[in-house]
Amino acid sequence: MSTGETLVFLAVIGARFFVPLLIPRFPLPAILACLVLDAADQSIFQAMGYDPPGYQSYDKAMDVYYLAMAYLSTLRNWASLPAYRVSRFLYFYRLVGVVAFELSHVRALLLIFPNTFEYFFIAYEGIRSRWRTTRWGLRWWIWVAAIIWVFIKLPQEWWIHVAKLDFTDFLADHAWAGPTIVVLLLVAAGVFWVWGRPRLLPADHPWRFEADPLPEAVDTAREQARHYAEYGAVWSMATLEKVVLLGLLSVIFAQTLPGVDASNVQLFIGIAAVVVINATVSLALARRERTIESTGLAFLGRMVGNVALVVVASWLLPLGDGRISVSATLFYLVLISLVTTLHERWLPVNASREPEEITAQDPQVAG
Repeated sequence: MSTGETLVFLAVIGARFFVPLLIPRFPLPAILACLVLDAADQSIFQAMGYDPPGYQSYDKAMDVYYLAMAYLSTLRNWASLPAYRVSRFLYFYRLVGVVAFELSHVRALLLIFPNTFEYFFIAYEGIRSRWRTTRWGLRWWIWVAAIIWVFIKLPQEWWIHVAKLDFTDFLADHAWAGPTIVVLLLVAAGVFWVWGRPRLLPADHPWRFEADPLPEAVDTAREQARHYAEYGAVWSMATLEKVVLLGLLSVIFAQTLPGVDASNVQLFIGIAAVVVINATVSLALARRERTIESTGLAFLGRMVGNVALVVVASWLLPLGDGRISVSATLFYLVLISLVTTLHERWLPVNASREPEEITAQDPQVAG
């Protein structure tokens, strides 16, 4: 590749890493930007005459990464605990499916484990932009997920991963497809405007695309650390969730990262050990009221600590047969430091929210 093409390639890869970091603050705009990048990156590469080797694995790894940022943002932002519980199931269900696909290369698994979480997240944030989401209960949010799963994601996953059809090629091969889709979209928009819009509930607030303020009781790092010190534990479901999340993410990235010679089991165990050590140190610091208010500085501090941990471990422990290059190791340490920092900061925010009761004024939407 020429210098210009290399810069474009790096810009696309960098955008797929850094744009997801905006999701916690600007959930709906940022995840839509991630969707656009996900759809456009291969076309951009092909326009440069470059076909990335193992693109399918790279694409799935970047997908689960930005969806991990979306899942972590639900801990911070979602006032509806029923919606959060549905989203947690949908995300981890998809994560397991992507791991199964990467290890078996059976494309039908992506149909069995569809990416319903992504559109469920978009639906929630679209609703939150105008309405108070705590007015609906668990059954209602399950119905939202089921509709997305059956009528949107299953056809999409079949089209892309089983039939291996490309939408751009389909439009190019069928001259009638583009105008037909435009007409159908206009008809759908007209039906919504005439029939659906008047039946919408009155908006609870003006358009709101930035994340809502945190609950007052846990809106600072010190208060979050105090909550973590009081209720947290090293051997807990929270630590298990971090181990599973990071372990599965790491296995997925191992399929596309160069320089990873360790087996998937070795990698998972190594990641789990670092996560548990991080949890131990974090809890000890929280109980001593040692906190860093800036999330960015807290991440950098944890990153330095994790690098030191790996360096010391490499001196003291035999490496065995499973080796990971320096660049891959640094990538994994960035991923571990980022996810554990955000999870431990925002889990207390999620835990501080009491289940909201359905308002008596909205019996027609109670679930």
